[in-house]
Amino acid sequence: MRLTRLVGSCDEGECPTLYLTDRGTLAVQGERVTEHGLRIPAHEALVEIPIELIRKAVRDNLI
Repeated sequence: MRLTRLVGSCDEGECPTLYLTDRGTLAVQGERVTEHGLRIPAHEALVEIPIELIRKAVRDNLI
């Protein structure tokens, strides 16, 4: 899978970031949420990103 960085909250690579994939989907990088009480399949993860990251992507017409 090829990822294109759309927007992030910093430039060091270890911060919440939104990517566009070559499959036409979005991938997110963020803090793993572990205390949520949900049943998440082993092949999935629940991550948390700032809402402002999505707002900026929409505002800048990236998605």
